[in-house]
Amino acid sequence: MNENKEKVSEKIKQKEVKKAGRAATNPLSKQLNTLKKPAIKSLNNVESAQPARTEESRVSNPILSETASIVARINNFNTNKTANRMYAGYMNTTASSHRVVDYSDLVYNTNNALQGKTSVHELFAAVHELFLEKLNCVFTAFGVFHEQSKCINLKLFNSMGSTYSSKLVLSDDSNPVIQCFKNKTPVIQDNNKFLNIPYLPSSSACIFPLNSINGCKGVMVIGKDSLENHMEIFSFIANYCALFMQNIELLEQTNKYANTDTLTGLYTHRGFQEVLTVELKKAEENESNLSIIMLDVNNISKINRELGHAKGDEVIKLLAEKVKQNIRSTDKAGRYGGDEIAIILPDTSTADAKYLAEYITYCLSCCFVDDVGPVKVSVGIATYPECSKDQEKLLILAEQAMYISQAKGYKEGMSAIVSSADYNFWDDEALNSFAEVVAKRHSQLGIDFGEELLHKFNNEQIVSHNHLMELANSLAGAIDAKDPYTKGHSTSVSRYSEALARAINLPEDEVQRIKLGALLHDVGKIGIPETVLKKPGKLEGEEWEIMKQHPVIGAEKVLAPNDALRDLIPIVKYHHEHVDGSGYPEHLKGENIPLAARIVAVADTFHALISDRPYRKGMSVEKACEILKDGAGKLWDSDLVRQFIAIAPSLSTSV
Repeated sequence: MNENKEKVSEKIKQKEVKKAGRAATNPLSKQLNTLKKPAIKSLNNVESAQPARTEESRVSNPILSETASIVARINNFNTNKTANRMYAGYMNTTASSHRVVDYSDLVYNTNNALQGKTSVHELFAAVHELFLEKLNCVFTAFGVFHEQSKCINLKLFNSMGSTYSSKLVLSDDSNPVIQCFKNKTPVIQDNNKFLNIPYLPSSSACIFPLNSINGCKGVMVIGKDSLENHMEIFSFIANYCALFMQNIELLEQTNKYANTDTLTGLYTHRGFQEVLTVELKKAEENESNLSIIMLDVNNISKINRELGHAKGDEVIKLLAEKVKQNIRSTDKAGRYGGDEIAIILPDTSTADAKYLAEYITYCLSCCFVDDVGPVKVSVGIATYPECSKDQEKLLILAEQAMYISQAKGYKEGMSAIVSSADYNFWDDEALNSFAEVVAKRHSQLGIDFGEELLHKFNNEQIVSHNHLMELANSLAGAIDAKDPYTKGHSTSVSRYSEALARAINLPEDEVQRIKLGALLHDVGKIGIPETVLKKPGKLEGEEWEIMKQHPVIGAEKVLAPNDALRDLIPIVKYHHEHVDGSGYPEHLKGENIPLAARIVAVADTFHALISDRPYRKGMSVEKACEILKDGAGKLWDSDLVRQFIAIAPSLSTSV
């Protein structure tokens, strides 16, 4: 029996030796044997980090170590393949998504990737590359909300570098992207079918809102399995993107407002100059023409004084609208000055620029503004390179041509279009026209005119009553500008005096004379020192004696040398006389004071009472009328006061 057992044992040993020999010659067996030891070692290391297993559990799993090594090998094979960009998106990324992420390294790379980005597109591309390289995302998509169309414009980047675009309507509440945007909270989806993009590898998806201070800017969509492991980092980057988008919007708005005039919507002076520099460079490179049209609203200073700056702004806005409606898409327009609008016309000759200018002036002549009538403009044109190749000189020539157009418009009563190519700016006609306009604009420019302005005013050849009124308005405006506390005073007194003259049924010729005389009643202030005019309190002693000289200065120094204005002398000289003889400069009494001067005296006092002064606020109409009534028969004509009080409530009293 024992011998039989020994024989059986010997045969078993021989079979095992043969089996071992065959295994040694089998390559697959060799590979498994070589993998077994490191796999067992790795498994033992894993087990050492877990609660100790009992010896019985080890004995009950005799193939545990070998199975673990094979599974680990397969997983390693899949992970390496997925990490290869050529296989990305075409293989299951479940195994790779569990890879441990070094968050400190991720934050470092995030900072580097997002630095220096200046546009939203650059930002999105950088974020996609970051997610692809560091987190093995299948795709990244960004949706930006568009206010006007009420939709989200979605752009998707996949792992192969392709992009897809789609538009999601905000009314589609069933779409998780819209849900995320409206609720401003993340939404997790088991699949990405809601994107409706063909050939997109299947994966889970998470949609993050791009929340900024003033609302949700859009969404960020991440395609990746096991998203729960990275929700915090995705949310952080989504917030960063929203902040970046908000800053870009603010920068764009700042640049827009910096170069856009708020009243007209055209370029500001600076923006216009920048565009002109670029366009002139193009014209030089292409050897082409470029024309500049300069437009200026006629009588804008008068409109501002008589009707208020709101009415003046209305006229300027109308001009800007007509310009925008009639220029080409390649043309650019800007507000060059207070009431001047300039147009840049690339590849345009002088003749073509004149044609456009004529059409704009025609369109304006068909537009009637309340209390103003049809809008008339002066037009100057300068063309590159015909007139000049220098930008600054080109603008000066266009503006000078516009000044000549203004002077021609005053005489002809209509808009005139003048090109700098038509004039030698050193001849008498050009220089005289330029001087006329400069004299008219003294009040706007704030120039201390003095004797030069008076000389020009008194030597002006009056061609019509309208021309005379224009010159008188210019001079009165200049006087009011010199005295900051009586701005608009002359114009208002002129209107009140005209109304009172009509109320007592004076002839039309006399009404017009009183209207003009009232407009110039303070013209003598041209000779009063500014230290007296601009004193912020009541005048006393010698200061008051100096101020009392202005009626005589106006009559003798301004009006007397001009034949067309001499019949206004009694109005200007005696409008401060009182019926009881207490006035100045000659202490006239009662009817010895000319009727026209008595009319202007009532109108002048009334406007002074309702106007603000440095030492008091303007009074109400009722209070001013009471003061006039109290002074009737002493300071002012009783009948005129009674008539004026009757019409005062119907007069415009805004100052």
